[in-house]
Amino acid sequence: MKEILKRARELADKIKKREYVKIVTHIDADGITSGAIAFESLRRAGIDCEIKFVKNLDSKKIEELSNEFVWFTDLGSGCIKDIVRFKLDCVITDHHIPEGYYRYQLNPHDFGYDGSYDLSGSGATYLVAKFLNPMNHVDLIQLAIVGAIGDLQDSKNCKLVGLNKFLIEEGVKHGFLKVEKDLRFFGKQTRPVFKMLEYNFDPYIPGVSGSERGSIELLRRLGIPLKDEDWRRWIDLSRGEKRAVVSELVRICMKHGYPLSYIKRIVGECYILTKQVEGTELRDAMEFSTLLNATARYSKADIGLRVCLGILNGCDEWAFKKARKLLQQHRKNLSEGIKIALDRLREFKSVQFFHARDDILDTIVGIVAGMCYCKANLDKPIVAFANCDEGVKVSARATQRLVEKGLNLAKAIEIACRKVGGHGGGHKIAAGAIIPKGKEWEFLEEFNRVVEGQIKAQP
Repeated sequence: MKEILKRARELADKIKKREYVKIVTHIDADGITSGAIAFESLRRAGIDCEIKFVKNLDSKKIEELSNEFVWFTDLGSGCIKDIVRFKLDCVITDHHIPEGYYRYQLNPHDFGYDGSYDLSGSGATYLVAKFLNPMNHVDLIQLAIVGAIGDLQDSKNCKLVGLNKFLIEEGVKHGFLKVEKDLRFFGKQTRPVFKMLEYNFDPYIPGVSGSERGSIELLRRLGIPLKDEDWRRWIDLSRGEKRAVVSELVRICMKHGYPLSYIKRIVGECYILTKQVEGTELRDAMEFSTLLNATARYSKADIGLRVCLGILNGCDEWAFKKARKLLQQHRKNLSEGIKIALDRLREFKSVQFFHARDDILDTIVGIVAGMCYCKANLDKPIVAFANCDEGVKVSARATQRLVEKGLNLAKAIEIACRKVGGHGGGHKIAAGAIIPKGKEWEFLEEFNRVVEGQIKAQP
């Protein structure tokens, strides 16, 4: 930890010498929170700044930045060669696998940690913010935790681990965060309980996940009322009612012969932002991250940024309402997308895939792919294709069980991209790429070959 904090201080010292900083960040929940942390920490330090959201970095974009001082957040590590080639003056706070060594880069991989689980882009950015404003930074911890959850850093262990634990301890100590052992399902703050159960797929609960009728029947079987005056949410249930639901979910999984490691995923650590209003998306780190993703997926990351800055400086009601509307549309698009994807889903040797063409937005096709596990084969990763301006967007998703068997989607994507002239990356459990149109089948064959080798190589 000492070495990574030393690097954070070095980056902060370099930034302090500048009068103006261009922040370039990724367009997802971790990227938005990373950008917000950088933006607010620079504002507090009296340094002028501007923020730009991008889907990805390439040589052209990097060359265009060659006359500015840039702070890359949640990206940059995969473009070290171009950064050096164009002599870019910059600092990088990222967690993706680095292309090489760079002096002013804070990346967990450089210190022996795993960027998929131990520290997110927002977490790396927060560590630098600590040294930019030693006396005025702790509230930014809320965004670092939201970013980590948004990037599924709790997916492997059902809790945040590694360097993230340092951030949690700091957040709890200063009263910005509460850690609860609870159901790991999305929507505990805002969804009716039966909807929360219906739309959960991690872990998949037979007869409940994807079934409104099954979810309602489960609650009625347990004698749990669906409504008082309004639909009851998870936060409205008594402790006894919550215990009964969890016990029933465990019983169903055991009845279907699920392994203990799978059943344990029902409950885990949940992260509550104690300064935010109960019953809103801002209170729960998982729901907050989904709200931000909804703004990002529809090219409205600036609204997500305003929501983040709002929780630090007084709620931005306009941005929050706008983000909620985007979230409603996002849910509708996901529901329609799942129907299209499941209709087109095909199995191919060691993988399963579908091509959305122009029928699902390239910005949400990865989320749709992950949600397809409600009916798809749990023993194969899902590859989704969708047309985009740059060619074809590829999104790959897997289950934690597959990762434990040796699957590494980031590596598989990287190797398959080299075969077809694409570019991409990501993490073991989720990865993405852009490839040329017409190269989908060639990509899929190479991707399948790599995946087959990864899983077979395990004892």
